[in-house]
Amino acid sequence: MRDLVLLAFVAAVLVMGFKRPFLWVLLYIYVDIVSPQQIGWGIITSLSLSLVTFIAAFAGYVLLDNKQGSRLTLQQGLIIGLLAWCGYTTLGAVFQDTAWEKWDWVWKSLFFAAFLPLTLRTRLRLEAAVLVFTLSIAAIAINGGIKTVLGGGGYGTLTLLVDANSGIYEGSIISTAAIATIPLILFLARRGTVFAPGKLVWLFCAALILSCLLIPIGTNARTGLVCIAVLGVLLMRQARHRFVFAGLASVAMVLSLPFLPQEYVERMGTITGYQSDESASTRIAVWKWTYQYALANPMGGGFDAYRANSFTYQMPEVIGEGNNRQVTYREVTDEARAYHSSYFEMLGEQGWLGLFMWLLLHALGLWQMERIRRRESAKHADRDIWMHDLATGLQHAQIIVLVGAAFVGIAYQSFIFLLVAMQCALWSQWQMKRKGAGKAPLSQRLDEARKSTAIPAA
Repeated sequence: MRDLVLLAFVAAVLVMGFKRPFLWVLLYIYVDIVSPQQIGWGIITSLSLSLVTFIAAFAGYVLLDNKQGSRLTLQQGLIIGLLAWCGYTTLGAVFQDTAWEKWDWVWKSLFFAAFLPLTLRTRLRLEAAVLVFTLSIAAIAINGGIKTVLGGGGYGTLTLLVDANSGIYEGSIISTAAIATIPLILFLARRGTVFAPGKLVWLFCAALILSCLLIPIGTNARTGLVCIAVLGVLLMRQARHRFVFAGLASVAMVLSLPFLPQEYVERMGTITGYQSDESASTRIAVWKWTYQYALANPMGGGFDAYRANSFTYQMPEVIGEGNNRQVTYREVTDEARAYHSSYFEMLGEQGWLGLFMWLLLHALGLWQMERIRRRESAKHADRDIWMHDLATGLQHAQIIVLVGAAFVGIAYQSFIFLLVAMQCALWSQWQMKRKGAGKAPLSQRLDEARKSTAIPAA
């Protein structure tokens, strides 16, 4: 039954896409994030829905869609450059078999991110993409939030829509994605036009935000707690009464402590005691190894180059309690440990050039969104509040992702590049809007020209 429902939904959108090809783009976003082919149990698992919808989205734009208003941006050029560089390093990757396996999904993430802004040429399309992106994350977050409330959480044990611990369904990754989606939820609740703001919309958005906040609890992901803290700081940036907001947030946090699972509280306590935590100690050792590896291999080692690492480090252990505590050091040898950081993932796999392009891509996005925010702020009478709030949501989402990315390897994850693609589209629309606003109508300019050249009467 589950397979039939999912297949019926996908088939219905594919059919409607012949009249509105842009629907295929939205369908790919949904398939790419949710992975319905992994949710089912029967025939749907044998179908390449991702490939089918990917081809449909691209072919629909090329063959059927209107290209008016489509334009390339510098960020899209950087994405294409990064794609080409990843392909080049894959050819010389140290571990060829696993490198090509990773390339199979990375190239689609990068290619679609470069392609998507071409299709988002109107406000309605851009908002529709934000909406489908948000609801796709919501499908996972609502499922995880309900299971967390019912006591089904735990580190590595929370089963989401897909019983897998990889991709967006990995605990730390979905925690980062869920918290990063909250600024977009707030934008849709305030400025959405597909679903106009109202009591029902706000009620759903409030429940969805709660579900997103529950994901780090259900997964016991420390990265999620860090992302929640960053979200709180960013919300204070928008709040009119910041001290009141900070006070209410503190009270809410204190009141929630008795309801948090003991396992979650204990795991979050290891954030401050990272030196005695084997997971954290391993990450630091991997980061040191990756830096040294990049110095010796400036072009990187290709995808999954971390498999070459091997290191020994001293991990402190505390024995006893109170005044009888003693610290001893245990020698730990480890190898083939993942990066657990997007920055070191890019450095180890794509070298210094790849890391530079990736950082520049995100820095441009932050800068462009800030320019829109400032130009469309309240101090300008001709402000565009829709663009201002969307730029704010996309910027805050990206900041949360970049902070979370410091502790989990998500450098190539599609949801990150979808955020970048939506930024490209907004930047392109804003530039066209400002360019058009800067010019008076042709008839007005001709009248002014005639007046300036007219000979005054005697």
